[in-house]
Amino acid sequence: MMIRVLLILFLTIGLAGFGGVAWYSTRGPESGAASAEPVKVTALVMARGLPAGSLLKPEDLAAKELEQPTLPPGGNLDTTEVRRSLNGAMLRRSAGAGDLVLSGDVTRPGDHGFLAAVLQPGMRAVTVGVDAISGTAGLIWPGDHIDLIMTQSQDGANVPVARRVSAETVLENARVIAIDQRLVQGATPNEKEGQTARTVTLEVTEEQASRVAVATRIGRLSLSVRAAELVAMQVGAPADAPARQNDLIWAGDVSRALPTGPDAQQEIKMLRIYQGAGDSKEFRF
Repeated sequence: MMIRVLLILFLTIGLAGFGGVAWYSTRGPESGAASAEPVKVTALVMARGLPAGSLLKPEDLAAKELEQPTLPPGGNLDTTEVRRSLNGAMLRRSAGAGDLVLSGDVTRPGDHGFLAAVLQPGMRAVTVGVDAISGTAGLIWPGDHIDLIMTQSQDGANVPVARRVSAETVLENARVIAIDQRLVQGATPNEKEGQTARTVTLEVTEEQASRVAVATRIGRLSLSVRAAELVAMQVGAPADAPARQNDLIWAGDVSRALPTGPDAQQEIKMLRIYQGAGDSKEFRF
């Protein structure tokens, strides 16, 4: 009799446990799913719309929170390394504000065929060396438009003081298509002091490429960034338009302390020869 009671008790407990498991399997997951929050990630998106062929700048990128399952293949997470790798990258297709930045939609500097893809038909790529100061202290980015200014010195004895230093614009409205990586990213902890050499690659015509080659042998080159509004005004201007001819600046135009006028244009040399006591001759040339 006791054994029968125990069997009935164990059977009752087993049925109750089985029923509880069955109820939890049907009800538990629903209530758990309702309370669990979806996993979210921060992805890179376009901060503004840009046409195909544009070079990305830091201000062109923005962050957007997405649910992890909705991030498509090729989507980029918002990390410092990814943002740096996209500086100067070229858009393969037009993108609107809020569009995801997909790896397949950009060509990065250093990728095979980058220069050939970014150059407009008939244009050339020319690279110039600048230092951290003449390169506008790292504030220039691929896609900016610049003027290239050449400064030179003439130390001849017959050159007036006011004409010994001059500056002139070699190129106007040239598009920057690549920059030395250190100039884009700034100094790194492993960078040695004194390593100030930088390179900037510009998009120019064939004639402008020759002009730049000559300028690098004459004097020191520096970059002047143009305002975005000024660039937009000159979009229709011919690419091979020569630089202004009235932009030659002499040292005497900058410093009022240097002598100007007829005396500065022609320095008079004088030689006095003495013959005996009180007898002398003066020669001017």
